Amino acid sequence: MGTETDQPSLEARLSAVARSQYGVVTREQLRRVGLGEHGIAERVRTKRLHRLHRGVYAVGHDVLKSEGRWLAAVLACGDGAVLSHASAAAHWGIRRTAAARIDVTIPRRAGRRSRTGIRVHRSGRLSKDEVAVHEGIPTTTVARTLLDLADVLNTGALKRTIAEAEYLRLLDMTSLIAAVEGNPGRRGARLLQIARAEPQWTRSELEDRFLEMVERRGLPRPVAGAMVEGYEVDFLWPADKLIVELDGFAAHGTRSAFERDRRRDRRLARKLRTVRVTADGLRYDEDAIAADLDALTSRSRASSKSPSRSRISAASAR
Repeated sequence: MGTETDQPSLEARLSAVARSQYGVVTREQLRRVGLGEHGIAERVRTKRLHRLHRGVYAVGHDVLKSEGRWLAAVLACGDGAVLSHASAAAHWGIRRTAAARIDVTIPRRAGRRSRTGIRVHRSGRLSKDEVAVHEGIPTTTVARTLLDLADVLNTGALKRTIAEAEYLRLLDMTSLIAAVEGNPGRRGARLLQIARAEPQWTRSELEDRFLEMVERRGLPRPVAGAMVEGYEVDFLWPADKLIVELDGFAAHGTRSAFERDRRRDRRLARKLRTVRVTADGLRYDEDAIAADLDALTSRSRASSKSPSRSRISAASAR
């Protein structure tokens, strides 16, 4: 072990492990690739290995992405450890975190009680159905992560996190209900009440969600805020004579505004088709909405250029 002729093979094996784990390795993995205790100590001394936690190292340098730091924390906590709480939410992309410590959940009787830079949570009710390997890191599922966050987030922050999970199509209500039922005594009733409520996005939030859906689905990009027959419409595909209006009281505010929109629809219906999309529709029926718009925007798809906003007028919409 450790001869000159063995070195290239050892380096290749070590690099392969590090690449698959965001640049971090455990002491046990170092031994498996052929490094003994002396070799590990020498690489630490020469800064080819950087100690992150007891038994966990960064290979080559210690400037790691978030994923590397998260995985290092999980590896440091031993078998059965998973990324959880705020750190899991950040890994799933449903809520950012600036916390200095990384959240890791371990089985009740496993692992150490604390480690530097890690917030250790102990749970005797973490079932295998509440754990997933997400992008190479053992992590609590979205449902279990939301249940954990329900204990610490205020209502507004929890609503925003649930909305983001729904928008990313990561929330499964069946799994959420199962997580709540499997963990009695937590704030599950509050979590389910919020998750089942209709989203109350502002007009700007709803417009952003709609445009993101259009881009994600590869639909022709509409003109926003176009003037047609003296009215400002939310989105217009001029070539297809198609308008999309984002609907609902959360977006339009009052009953009088709601009725005014309907009068406008009737007037514009002589020359254009209006499709109304609700927040609830974007939440649950994105596939159907995207399919309808795909069928209705054939001329815009064929057009090589989209008209500029300044040229949209009653004439261009006719």
